[in-house]
Amino acid sequence: MIEKILSKKSYTITGATIVIGTASFVSKIIALARDRIFAHYFGAGDVMDAYYAAFKIPDLVFNLLIVGALSAGFIPIFLELLNKDKKEAWKVTNTMINILGILLIVSCTILIFFTPQFLKLLVPGFSGDKFQLTVMLSRIMFVSPILLGISSIVSGVLQSFKAFLIYSLSPIMYNLGIIIGALFLVPIFGNQGLAMGVVLGALFHLLIQIPAFIQHGFKYQAIFDWKNKNVRKIFKLMLPRTLGMATLQINFLAITIIASTLSSGSLSIFNFADNIQSVPTSIIGISFAIAIFPALSQMATNKENKKMIKHISETIKQIFFLIIPLTIILIMLRAQIVRVILGTGEFDWDATRLTFNALGIFAISLFAQSLIPILSRSFYALQDTMTPLIISIISTIINIILAVYLSTNYGILGLIFAYSITMIFQFGLLWLLLRNKLGTLQEKKIFISVLKISIAAIIMAIFIQTFKVLLSSIVDMDRFWGVLLQVSISATIGLLIYGFICHQLKLREMHLFHESFKKRWLKLRNVDTGINNNI
Repeated sequence: MIEKILSKKSYTITGATIVIGTASFVSKIIALARDRIFAHYFGAGDVMDAYYAAFKIPDLVFNLLIVGALSAGFIPIFLELLNKDKKEAWKVTNTMINILGILLIVSCTILIFFTPQFLKLLVPGFSGDKFQLTVMLSRIMFVSPILLGISSIVSGVLQSFKAFLIYSLSPIMYNLGIIIGALFLVPIFGNQGLAMGVVLGALFHLLIQIPAFIQHGFKYQAIFDWKNKNVRKIFKLMLPRTLGMATLQINFLAITIIASTLSSGSLSIFNFADNIQSVPTSIIGISFAIAIFPALSQMATNKENKKMIKHISETIKQIFFLIIPLTIILIMLRAQIVRVILGTGEFDWDATRLTFNALGIFAISLFAQSLIPILSRSFYALQDTMTPLIISIISTIINIILAVYLSTNYGILGLIFAYSITMIFQFGLLWLLLRNKLGTLQEKKIFISVLKISIAAIIMAIFIQTFKVLLSSIVDMDRFWGVLLQVSISATIGLLIYGFICHQLKLREMHLFHESFKKRWLKLRNVDTGINNNI
């Protein structure tokens, strides 16, 4: 039974996405529970500002050394080798684990010694105890990139085998570790327990995947074959992606620097709102991108461009079908959502108001944020990592200029508005250049689908507003359960109306989603190693 679960894979991209998306949904619910705990005990103040700032440098190390190798280089090469020479595939895997492991250990050790110097540049607005707390938390957190780095290579292998179930459980374990830190380690060790929880979560993230990793054939070897042509190819593909991640990280570092100079709690507000709006982008945008990437890489290797275009187009339509109604819900019910998730303990009304306004501004670019991962990975599948890099650099420059100007006049909300504008710009540029590269993205079909989706979404919005107003006069809006009932009933009715209208309009995406969910999740059917032509 355990072996059966460990080897579970997916026939279709939508089926794989449901597995990833469902696990991502559970993970995000746990993450929101984590944020509620943070809001209750710490509010939006100095401790949370220090906690989120402390994340930035360890996160930078992880993203630069690991994420670039995984998404742009490792998976396509591993898949290519898996079909030709399995022994070589595992040799390359061992080499990557060992090389990146050493790089992470050396980098993190050096950065631990120079953490105060780096943080003075990162959070110029922090001083005194707030700055010292940030330094302490950051130094402890430097253990996490090492564990997450190894875990991410393991994740890459599991994705390549399309064993998405176990891979998808790792973020859940990560958030559970952080919650354990907040609830049980903070009372024992003080605020440093927050950082210890992050390290514990990273350890859980790795351990949950190890049995499946071994079951698929991995055996550890102390191989450091720097000259291996496939390893070199991975690093060659990794470099532009790493530079792209660097620009993305510079973007977030710039946001952190600017937020640190604003009023106390600004960085916390940004992160709390970002964590809520990242729920749909992670469940939908990133889940689809992860699910489709191995298939796109195979198609690109086989020069199946027409097939690739069809898969990208169908996936884009599915993302629009799912993200547009969720955007409507986030915009129309943003105050209720923030009150339910964060409105407790030390999280006061001013923080609540700022957070739900921030959430509404984030939601403007939700569609762009959800589509950027699939567009970027389409370039990576074609082994073109330079185009996304150039677009990322341009977008970062635009965001920093806008952020400086708008935050001066509108504070943290101006900072978020700059971010949303930049995401929409980045999406548009990626779309145009990918279309130029492939010849078409079947825009006419996408337009027809989006038109039907928009009609259903408008009707859905009318029903949400009607029930929101109606319920506000029935339930006690000063109590948690009253707000929860208002948002739950309004959103549920809205989604049911949306689904009904989509069905009446004979929207293909509605049918595909329903069939895939029924077959791949409710029936829990086993899958084989291939992803067929059905999205």
